[in-house]
Amino acid sequence: MSEHSGQHASVPTGKAIVRPYGDTTGDGMVQVSFTLPVTHDKRAEGAAVQLANKMGIDPAMVVHAKPMGDGFTFFVVYGRVNHLVDLNAVQVVERDFALLSAKDVNTVIKQRLRRKLSVVGACIGTDAHTVGIDAILNVKGIAGEKGLEYYRELKVTNMGAQVSVPELVETARAEKADAVLVSQVVTQRDAHLHNTREMSAAFREAMPAGRRPLLIVGGPRFDETMTDELGVDRIFGRGTTPGEVASYLVHALITQRKAMA
Repeated sequence: MSEHSGQHASVPTGKAIVRPYGDTTGDGMVQVSFTLPVTHDKRAEGAAVQLANKMGIDPAMVVHAKPMGDGFTFFVVYGRVNHLVDLNAVQVVERDFALLSAKDVNTVIKQRLRRKLSVVGACIGTDAHTVGIDAILNVKGIAGEKGLEYYRELKVTNMGAQVSVPELVETARAEKADAVLVSQVVTQRDAHLHNTREMSAAFREAMPAGRRPLLIVGGPRFDETMTDELGVDRIFGRGTTPGEVASYLVHALITQRKAMA
C-alpha cells in the first residue's frame, strides 16, 4: 500500500478561465469578511476599505460592520476585482476509491479481513470540539447517515476530547487499531498542523512502518494536499460523511493492500 494515497488532479471544465460573479455574469464582484483590531467608527470603516483596496478590491464598499468586543470590529466588504481564475491550474485531491454502502463495507471486511476492523478516534491536544469526530463515529452520525459505530464489522473506540498524543498511541496499540481518526477544529496559531505533526511523529517512533495504523485527520481548515507534509495517510475536509470514511478504510486497508500483495 502507498503510504500516501491522495491523488492531486486538475479540475476538468469546459471553460478554463473564469471571473468572479456578483450581480451579473463576469462582473468580478466579490464579498470578503475580516476583523480589524480597531474600535468601530468612521475611521475604522475607512481602514477596512483601505485594506480591501490593497487586496485588489476596487472600488470597495463596507456593507456590514459590527463591534466585536473592546477594540475590535468585524467587517464585510463588497467590491470588484480584476483577477481571473485558471481552472486548469487548480489542484485538488480527487476521491480515488468507490463509495460503498454500509452493507458492502461489512461484507468486504468480513470476507477479506475475517475479523473486525479496529478504529480509534479522538480530538487531540487542547481541542474540545467533538462534533466532527462524533458525527463520523457515533451511531447517530450526521444528516441522516449513520456513523461508524453502526457498521457491525467495525470496532470503534471514541476517546473524545483533549486526548494527549501519548494516550492516543497507547490506546491505538491496546486496541490493535487498523486506523486512527483525529478531528481538529481549533486552528489558532496553526494548532491543528502542529498537533498532527506531533501525532504522526509519535506513531512513527512508537511503531514500525508495517504495524502502524492508518493515520487520518479531518477538520474544516485542513488542506487536503498536505498528507506528505503532515505525515498522514489521508486528510478529509468539511462535508465528509461517515460513508466516505468507511469506504476509504476498506479501500486503503483491504482492497489496495490485497491488490499489492
